[in-house]
Amino acid sequence: MTAFVITAFGQDEVRANIDALGAMMRACVHAGASIGYILPYSHDDGVAFWRQKVLPRLDGGNLLLLVARAGERIAGAVQLDYDTPPNQPHRAEVRKLMVHPDFRRRGLARLLMAEVEASARALGRSLLTLDTRTGDHAEPLYASIGYRTSGIIPGYCLDPFKQEFDSTTIMFKQL
Repeated sequence: MTAFVITAFGQDEVRANIDALGAMMRACVHAGASIGYILPYSHDDGVAFWRQKVLPRLDGGNLLLLVARAGERIAGAVQLDYDTPPNQPHRAEVRKLMVHPDFRRRGLARLLMAEVEASARALGRSLLTLDTRTGDHAEPLYASIGYRTSGIIPGYCLDPFKQEFDSTTIMFKQL
């Protein structure tokens, strides 16, 4: 069994590993992960995501990035967005759970979710929300670890492989 090490990445770690993070993201999108992007999706697109969407928010006290390694390889990642309005200091959003296709079916997604939940608790957050493509393989994973469906929004996003719209399932968990 592969041993995974999960650590929080700040801006310096993202910069030092940006090519590997971009490659992981590209592999995930090409394997059908519904994480907001569609084909064609290049390595440069993956790098741009980390540089433009993640780096500016890290180390600013509102986004946590957890990265899993298997040896020297980046195997997965998940984000916790806790930049909430003043009336929601108890809430955070789980975003972009990714497991590189080479490391799927080994329990890594569960490990990342357990770690992001522990981090949310440490930040004083007691309610987590997320969204996932309806019918995606991630949906039963989330349900199995205690996330409940709040609702389904039809026609929410483009399918990564074809020009049709997929629904998204909004889920939550009280910690």
